[in-house]
Amino acid sequence: MSTLVSDCMKLGFGMMRLPKLEDGTIDVETTKTMVDDFLAAGGKYVDTAYVYQGSEDAVRQALVERHPRDSYYLATKLNAGTWAAKDEAAAKDEFRQSLERTGAGYFDFYLLHALSKDNVELYDKYDIWGYVRDLKAQGLVKHYGFSFHDMPELLDQLLTDHPDVEFVQLQINYADWESPVVQSHANYEVATRHGVPVVVMEPVKGGTLAKLPDRVGSILKAADPAASPASWAIRFVASLPNVMMVLSGMSTPQQMQDNLSFMRDFKPLSPAERDAVHRARLEFESIDRIQCTGCHYCTPGCPVGMHIPEIFQVMNEYKLYGDLDRSREDYGWRPGGPKASECVACGQCEDACPQHLPIISLLQEVASTFE
Repeated sequence: MSTLVSDCMKLGFGMMRLPKLEDGTIDVETTKTMVDDFLAAGGKYVDTAYVYQGSEDAVRQALVERHPRDSYYLATKLNAGTWAAKDEAAAKDEFRQSLERTGAGYFDFYLLHALSKDNVELYDKYDIWGYVRDLKAQGLVKHYGFSFHDMPELLDQLLTDHPDVEFVQLQINYADWESPVVQSHANYEVATRHGVPVVVMEPVKGGTLAKLPDRVGSILKAADPAASPASWAIRFVASLPNVMMVLSGMSTPQQMQDNLSFMRDFKPLSPAERDAVHRARLEFESIDRIQCTGCHYCTPGCPVGMHIPEIFQVMNEYKLYGDLDRSREDYGWRPGGPKASECVACGQCEDACPQHLPIISLLQEVASTFE
């Protein structure tokens, strides 16, 4: 297996879902505690992005200003999509802003963000590939790669056209392993054939695999009563030979401690454990649900300010657990903001969604169910 990181724990700290204060801003003090615990346990790889609201600034306060620069690896991303950058100049200026926000001096890992058939032509048109190679030549970027949300054929084309790409970030989890939409398994195999190491994102599928319905959770519980649902999900991807790092978007110190408990001294899944995960995946696949990971890429440009991922979370809880009265009550207050029926069908959310969800029609389904 090829790897660019060999001196630290295989668990990376994903800074997309940091703890929040009541006003919705990032809880920097709690984040500091989590960063300290992560580094003390042997973690080094910290991942953020230009479009993660407030995250790069929180990284500066919790990590960069408090720990030696050589004690961690910092990854961030440049998003050239139309919802993130209005033109080439704006896209390329994201690097300067990221450097300013984090105060990191350079980035150990720099990614072209969320490539798919819907936006890859912009990365070509703006020559973001050449731009990032120039940043690397200047020593401002140590390693460059891209994150990806699309089909294996496109991934194969990109890795063929850009053989100097050093790593790729893929959405991989046991629920999506054979998904015809996400294509976790097929994309992993493409990267492996090209000899490109993989950084895993969404190993717990936005938290979905951390809170399982009984019919799924009971399978894993029978295999190991003491193991948390999240441990099964993270160990599944960490056991794949070509995975160099697994990002977990930890939101609480408790989640951090749980993840550290099994990743500090990581042990790959045994054959019996792999079989248990396989059976859990088959059971999970039989449940209809919205494939939202809660990334919030859809929300910044929403003209009515709808909290789409939170709405979908309530809908999925109904689909998973079947308690209509409870879910209808939750829908009345928990997401906040406009109701699903107030969608104006502008389509910007669907353009931004890395899961390629038909968000407009899904919101109509939510409205007809709960309103």
